[in-house]
Amino acid sequence: MIARLKGILEEVGEDWIVIDVSGVGYLVFCPGRVISNLPAAGAPLSLHIETHVREDHIHLYGFATAKERAAFRMLTTVQGVGAKVGLAILGTLSVDELTTAIIAQDKAMLSRPDGVGPRLAARLMTELKDKIISLGGAFSPTAQSAPAGDVSTKAAAADNDDGVAGDAVSALVNLGYGRAEAFTAVTRAMQNGGGEAGLGALIPAALKELSQ
Repeated sequence: MIARLKGILEEVGEDWIVIDVSGVGYLVFCPGRVISNLPAAGAPLSLHIETHVREDHIHLYGFATAKERAAFRMLTTVQGVGAKVGLAILGTLSVDELTTAIIAQDKAMLSRPDGVGPRLAARLMTELKDKIISLGGAFSPTAQSAPAGDVSTKAAAADNDDGVAGDAVSALVNLGYGRAEAFTAVTRAMQNGGGEAGLGALIPAALKELSQ
């Protein structure tokens, strides 16, 4: 099973590349985000590889990081998400954005990639939410989206519609912010101590995070 390829970038297509490894050209399918960040043809390249073996073919899927590959593996465990849709999702959303959208239950954000309708987006939220949270640091959004650290606790609190954090998220959504964006701001505000005085302090703290 091929897990990694290191060689020379030879050709680039719309959703595939050919990488030359010691004279052997490997056809590798990649998300659009990987394609758009490739070096020029002839440059050295290293990719993390997911190998799918079927009766009629062997397909290689390439990713810039091991975390992207892990997200692809997780996505393709969901009914209705094949390799093509998994690549489309990771071509539209970074792993951090995907994580935040699932934890925040942001159906609109998850519906952005081609091939993902509202029904599949709902399935992604339902089937992956607990898996994403349980993986903790491996899928924690970065500081630019939400601090790593205590993601499982903070995420659960911010997504609890019966709690102060849930009320704060709802208030920000009513102000016109996306759910994932609101969730991220509330999570960061909570980790910075902005929610200790209740809803009246948490909303301004979250708005401050949004303005930064």
